[in-house]
Amino acid sequence: MSVSAVRPDPVVRLAPAKLNLTLAVIGRRPDGFHALHSVIVPLLLGDRLSLSVAGAGPDTLHVEGFDPGPPDGNLVLRAIAAVRTALAASGASTPPLAVRLDKRIPVAAGLGGGSSDAAAGLDGALEAWGADLEPERWAAIAASLGSDVPFFLARGPALVEGRGERVTPLRGPIGEPVGVVLVTPDLAVATRDVFAAYASGGPAAPPAASATRLTSAHLASELRAGLRSHDLAARAGVLAAANDLAAAAAAVAPGLATFRRALTRVLGRPVGLSGSGPTLWAVYPSADAATRAAPVVRAAIADGRLPSIGAGMPFVAATAIGAGSPEAPADGSVEDGRTR
Repeated sequence: MSVSAVRPDPVVRLAPAKLNLTLAVIGRRPDGFHALHSVIVPLLLGDRLSLSVAGAGPDTLHVEGFDPGPPDGNLVLRAIAAVRTALAASGASTPPLAVRLDKRIPVAAGLGGGSSDAAAGLDGALEAWGADLEPERWAAIAASLGSDVPFFLARGPALVEGRGERVTPLRGPIGEPVGVVLVTPDLAVATRDVFAAYASGGPAAPPAASATRLTSAHLASELRAGLRSHDLAARAGVLAAANDLAAAAAAVAPGLATFRRALTRVLGRPVGLSGSGPTLWAVYPSADAATRAAPVVRAAIADGRLPSIGAGMPFVAATAIGAGSPEAPADGSVEDGRTR
């Protein structure tokens, strides 16, 4: 643990969304959580955090964009509090922080926005206070905040196992960035409800050699060895089927399966589910191809080819897979999943 000087100027972090290219459930752990095997990649779509040292009083959070819910449960504030507690023994100066969060990632969408914000808040708080933590303490705090948080500390594609605490960095696709179209219906899908539906509707411990598990292991091996972007895009059909939670998510969210089939027809491409949903995705050989496809989805929503589900209009964005942790753009703006 080391401490230098508190930074007088704001610290800026871009918190990327994540995409589960595979998600295999391989059994129930002794602690009651499910063990996973998942290849996850960061996206260029991201939230933006700005952290400034403030005067007296508690840490504050101002949010613009999507509403992440009450501040009391916000993972950014929880991350800052956890770091402060870890630094207390060293006598580090940890004055209050004023945080501004530009929330561009839909909430409870299976895109890991809250977890990414927590990882960015953890890292940003340390820099704002001029402090550092041993990797073991850093990892322990991340794991305590949520199952997806450790992934975002890898700052790139990774194989995630266990509850989410075992993270093995992987190489990103080689070549032109792989484009992604995201479509998030305005549905409330709680992760705990999806796992409960999975547990009640399927075997408690799927075989380790299940099709999804084999697909996930094969993709991890290919990325580790060096997989080209066009080859990843060519595997879209196999990857779109490699999510063991898809059926459970459809059971929890009526209409999601019908919407997914309609989206597949509209795009003419395989459509997968990220995490526990409800975000649906389609991959493209390039970011430009994804950008051209996004208006097609919006038009299909407008003319009724995509059925209306949920309370409002779906979120639609064109973005791309990031090879590593994206940097905050110079002017601090993020638009439609692309920095500018």
